[in-house]
Amino acid sequence: MFAKMLMCSLLCCLAVPAAAQEAPATPPADAASPAGDSLWDILAAGGVVGMLILLLSLAAVALVIEHLMTLRETVLMPPGLADDVFQLLSSGKPSLAVERCRQQPSFLAFVLSAGLSEVEGGWPAAEKAIEDTMADQSARLFRKIEYLSVIGNIAPMLGLLGTVVGMIFAFREVAATQGAARAADLAEGIYLALVTTVMGLIVAIPALGAFAIFRNRVDQLVAEAAYVAQHVFRPLKRQEGAPRRAKAPPVPPAAPPAGAR
Repeated sequence: MFAKMLMCSLLCCLAVPAAAQEAPATPPADAASPAGDSLWDILAAGGVVGMLILLLSLAAVALVIEHLMTLRETVLMPPGLADDVFQLLSSGKPSLAVERCRQQPSFLAFVLSAGLSEVEGGWPAAEKAIEDTMADQSARLFRKIEYLSVIGNIAPMLGLLGTVVGMIFAFREVAATQGAARAADLAEGIYLALVTTVMGLIVAIPALGAFAIFRNRVDQLVAEAAYVAQHVFRPLKRQEGAPRRAKAPPVPPAAPPAGAR
C-alpha cells in the first residue's frame, strides 16, 4: 500500500505539471478530454508489464506479512520447551523428552529431537545429529526468504523491459511519420517507459530491504537456537565425562629403594 501511494504521488508530480504546460488556456469545445491521473489510470498506463510488476508487489507484501508472523523467536523457539527437555534429559527420560518436542513442532523442536534420537550413541553422535539438522532447518528458512530477493531482482528488469517497449512505441511513431512526429505523438510511449521504470524500482527497493532484514533475523535466531541446544544437552556431556574419569588408569606404586630388601 505504501509503495502504491508513493508511486502515485511521484507520477502525479511529474505528469500534472507537464499536462498543465501543454494544455491551451481555452481548449476548444471538441477537444479530447485529458488523460486521467487516478491511481488506476497510472497503473493501466504501464500495460501488461505494469500489471506483472503489480502482481510482484502483491506477492512481496504477502511474503513480508508471512515472514513477520513466522520468523519470530516465540515461533521458532517456543517458551519453556528447552527447559522441559533439559529437565527430562537430566532425569534420564529421553523418550519423554522426544514426546515433549513433538507437542510443539518448531525449529528448536526438530533440532532437539534429532539429538535425542542419537542419545544412545553418546554425545558425539548427538552433536553430529544436531549439527546436521541445524544446517538443514536453517537452509529451509533461507530458501523461504530468498523469494524476496528474487522479486527484488526481477521487478527492475521488468521495469527495464517496459522502458524498452515504450521507447519502441515512441520511435515507431517517428518512423511512421518520417521524422515529423510531434511531442504529443511520442508522449504515450515515453509515458509507458517512465511508468514501468518507476513501478519496478518502487517494488524492488522495499523487497531487497526486507530480504536483508529477514536474512539477519534468521542468522540471529539460528545462532540462538544452537546455543540453546548446547545448553539442553549438558547432562549428556556430563554423562560422557564421568565414565572417562572413572576409567582413568591407577597410578603405579613407586619402586622400593635399593636397600629396602
